[in-house]
Amino acid sequence: MNEIMRLFPSEMRQAIRLKIGDRWQFLQEIRIRLYHPVELIFDDKVEWLQTIIPKNDEGMYLINQLSEFSLYRMQDELREGYITVEGGHRVGIAGKVITSDSKVKAIQNITFFNIRIAKEKIGSASLILPHVFHQKYLNTLIIGPPQTGKTTLIRDLTRLIASGTRNIAAKKVGVVDERSEIGASLKGVPQHNLGIRTDVLDACPKAEGMMMLIRSMSPEVMVVDEIGSREDISALMEAVNTGVTVICTIHGRDMMELKKRPSLKPVFEQQIFDRFIVLDKQGKPGQVGKIFDQNENQLLQKMGCVTDEVDWSTTFNKHSHHDRL
Repeated sequence: MNEIMRLFPSEMRQAIRLKIGDRWQFLQEIRIRLYHPVELIFDDKVEWLQTIIPKNDEGMYLINQLSEFSLYRMQDELREGYITVEGGHRVGIAGKVITSDSKVKAIQNITFFNIRIAKEKIGSASLILPHVFHQKYLNTLIIGPPQTGKTTLIRDLTRLIASGTRNIAAKKVGVVDERSEIGASLKGVPQHNLGIRTDVLDACPKAEGMMMLIRSMSPEVMVVDEIGSREDISALMEAVNTGVTVICTIHGRDMMELKKRPSLKPVFEQQIFDRFIVLDKQGKPGQVGKIFDQNENQLLQKMGCVTDEVDWSTTFNKHSHHDRL
């Protein structure tokens, strides 16, 4: 985690490292708010560094480290509200917003920082893989509230599809990574393992990026994170009609909530998705709660331990080997 620790002044760095100890694998976010205690968000709880109260000098140190002493060079990232650093970690920023023609031009007086820890969980999608493949990969929507592991799951699913398994050959995968979260690309190079046959459009708007990928890279499977707008849905439906399999995520608690959104009405009316995977908001990030088919029949009967990537069982039970693909 040296790429994260280098962002902080010496005293803050030592205090944060001491507080975290050997729990890095459970850390989700480090939140810095000037003149307030440092907040550490773990998978199962929140802790505070009451003795560390960052002030303007510490804030400026963070900004200089993030921008490598050149805010002008980071102008585009600052306008988007986040900066991706080495290792794929993303630092969200907030402060005074400068607008022009009703659009965000820049963020000044940056006083809030959210360091989101990028973690690969290799194998986290192994359990759902047999549910999203039946003779071919199926159009799939992964549903969950914030911080339930949607991006972690779709990232590993991308890796599996693009690298192949003993049962299925690797497919060409196109990723539209609008917020640089799936691949966490740095200077165009993904910092996460997305498989050997994956092409990435980084920091590209989803609606435009989906059609760009289809025209330029001919993907067999397309992966998109956090759809929601009418433009996203329109592009998604157009992509599906070209024969490309689409796998994406969306913020939501359950199917009932999604059905109330006007922008998603065409998705349900035309049964665009073959699989709906609902994450368990009470469980650990990436934990699957329910899986539904196109007709909203529940497919997931039983949860068990994590299996390996080649010995599939749709019962999700490690000791049962029925229904292999």
